[in-house]
Amino acid sequence: MYYAPCPKRTGLPREVVKWLQTLDLSFYPRNVRRDFSNGYLVAEVLSHYYPEDFSSHSYDKGTSLSTKQRNWSQIERSLQKQNLHLMKEVIDGVVHCKPGAAELLVQEVYAILTNRGIGDVEGPEAGFTDQEYQAQLPALARSTATRAIKNNLTITEIMTKPDINTNQSKAEVILRRHLERKAAERVLSLGRFKVKPKRNQLAAKNRVPPVQGDGCFVSPSSGGTASKLCSLSGWSEAFIPLKEIKVHQPTRCLLVNY
Repeated sequence: MYYAPCPKRTGLPREVVKWLQTLDLSFYPRNVRRDFSNGYLVAEVLSHYYPEDFSSHSYDKGTSLSTKQRNWSQIERSLQKQNLHLMKEVIDGVVHCKPGAAELLVQEVYAILTNRGIGDVEGPEAGFTDQEYQAQLPALARSTATRAIKNNLTITEIMTKPDINTNQSKAEVILRRHLERKAAERVLSLGRFKVKPKRNQLAAKNRVPPVQGDGCFVSPSSGGTASKLCSLSGWSEAFIPLKEIKVHQPTRCLLVNY
């Protein structure tokens, strides 16, 4: 007996996955970020609702940047005829295979075509970075500064806008975000980075709530002197003996000339 392979995790809500399965697509998207980037599957989905405006024969299955731009330009023109619009920031993220962009676009298409809303849909302000993925990794497996720039600034994004200043600004934003995250990690785990904590950090870490009954009292000692035993707050009811030291000042002799 033949069993169909279990589809991989797509990062899409369950209702959206079921909806895609009912459309009888030419192939099921195993990798959402890769399979939706050229726009062919999006056009095939739209053809089930608007067959006259979205013909699958008019789109190319290629993966080059020119093919992606041509397919998405045609999709946007056809959507305008139906008075439908997709967010430009999301489309750019899908073309450049940015993390989370394809999932957001499929949910947006689902909401437009079925008139059903999804509560946890986030807008393009998320930035389409791999920050959420990096947070799930152990500290030693997370990206370095160079790898962070490579993951979040794709080659197709540079080819689309080859301006040096624009790409340099994007790299600086990615680098600053990476350094801020590393600085936060150093504060949370000082021992792993062999960083000596500052006094204010130690005070905040070792602070103990005050103990009731704090105060000082005098107790006699064997030497005839008095010792003060003080219970200081923050020292977990530990008594610290404080001994009074009496200093005898020598008498000064005054010489008077007669």
